[in-house]
Amino acid sequence: MLNSVLLITTSDAPALAADLSTLGVRVAACAGVDTLLREALRAEVQAVVAWDPYPALALLPALAALHEHHPLPVLLFTSDAEAETLAEALRCGVQGYVVNGYAPARLRPLLQLAEARFERENALRSAHDELAHRFEERKLVDRAKGILMRSLQIPEDEAFRLLRRASMQDQQRVGMVSRRVIQAAHDTEAVNRAGQLRMLSQRIVKLHALRQAGVASGSARSLLEASVAQVTANLEHLARELSKPTFGDLLAAATKRWRALSALLDRDGEAAALGPSDAAAEELLVAAEALTAALAAASPLATLAVINRAGRQRMLSQRLAKQALLGTLAEGEAGRRAAMDAVAGIQEFEAALVELERSPLSTPDIRAGLADAVTIWRRLTAALRGAHDAAARSVIAADSEALLQAFERLTELYGRGAQQLLESA
Repeated sequence: MLNSVLLITTSDAPALAADLSTLGVRVAACAGVDTLLREALRAEVQAVVAWDPYPALALLPALAALHEHHPLPVLLFTSDAEAETLAEALRCGVQGYVVNGYAPARLRPLLQLAEARFERENALRSAHDELAHRFEERKLVDRAKGILMRSLQIPEDEAFRLLRRASMQDQQRVGMVSRRVIQAAHDTEAVNRAGQLRMLSQRIVKLHALRQAGVASGSARSLLEASVAQVTANLEHLARELSKPTFGDLLAAATKRWRALSALLDRDGEAAALGPSDAAAEELLVAAEALTAALAAASPLATLAVINRAGRQRMLSQRLAKQALLGTLAEGEAGRRAAMDAVAGIQEFEAALVELERSPLSTPDIRAGLADAVTIWRRLTAALRGAHDAAARSVIAADSEALLQAFERLTELYGRGAQQLLESA
C-alpha cells in the first residue's frame, strides 16, 4: 500500500489531506501545477493524488512532464466527464480517473488500483522495450553477419560463430559485438572512399597527361571516364553516410575542389591545359587528405592507420607517374618542379613500403600482395627515370595502373578490420 503521496488540489477540494491521514497515508508535500515535478523529486513520494474539476487546462500538461521524467502512480478526482479529457489523462500517465465519485471510503481501494495499474503498465513497457531491443539486436546481428560473410568469404554459420566467440571473450551481448563490427565497417569504408579521392585527383591528371603524350590514349580515355564517375560516386556516398555537423565542412571543401577540377577536364587540346588541371588536382588532394585524416582520427579502430597508409600508396602510385610525365610535358619551371617533386615522392613511397612490411597487421595474403607490389614498383621506378622515352611512358602507363590495383587489393586486405576486431575481442 502506498504511504507517501504528493497532493494537488484546488480551493473547492474536499479534505483530502485529512482523509488520507486517516488511512495512514502521509501527505509528504503539496504542490501546484507549476511545481509538481520539482516537488515530486524533492519529496520522494510514491504517488500523486489530485483534485481538479478541469484538469485539461493546466494539470494534465504538468502530469505529462511528470510521466516523462519521473513516472508515479496518479489518482485524479475531477468533474470533467469529457471523453477527450479522459483519453488525454491516460496519455499523461493517470492510472485512476474518477469523475464525480469522491468518497473517503473509496480512497484506499482507488489508490491500490492506481498502484496496480502503474505496476502493470511498467511491466508491459519493460516487456515491450525488451522485445524492441531484441528485434533491434537481431537486425544488428544480421547486418554484422553480412559484413563478415562478404569480407571474409565465409558462410553464415561461420560468421555467427565468430560473433558468438567474440561475445563470450569480451563478455558482451552479441548485439554489442555486432554494433562494433558494423561501426568498424562504416569507418573503414569512409576512410577508404575519402582516400580514393586523393588517388583519383592524381590519376585524373596522369591520364590527361598520357592522352596529351599520345600514350595509350584509348584506354586512358576510358579510365579517365571511370575515374570521374568514381569521384562522383564516392562524394555521394560520403554525403549520405557522414555526419554533417562533424565532417560536413571538410566534405564540402572536397566537393568544391572537385567541381573546379572537373570543369577543366572538358579542355581536350593543348598540353598547356595540364597546368591548371594539375593545380586544381592539388587543391582536391589537400581537401581529400584533410577529410581522410579527420575520419581516421575520429574512429577508435586501430587498423585505420595501416589502411590509410596503404591507401596513400595508391595516391603516390598515380602522383609519381603524373609528376614524371609532367616533367617531360610541362614547360619551364612547372616541368622542373614536377621532376623534383617526383624524387621526394619516390622516397616517401619507399619509406611507406618499409612501414607496411613491418606492420604487425599481416597475413599470408598481405605478405604476398606486398611482394607483388614491390616487384611492380621496381619496374615503375626504372621507367620513371626515363619518362622522356616513348617506351618508358608506355611502361609508366601500364605499371602505374598495376601498382594502383595492387594497393587497392592490399587496402582491402588491411580493411578487413572486422576480423581483427573479433580476434582481438
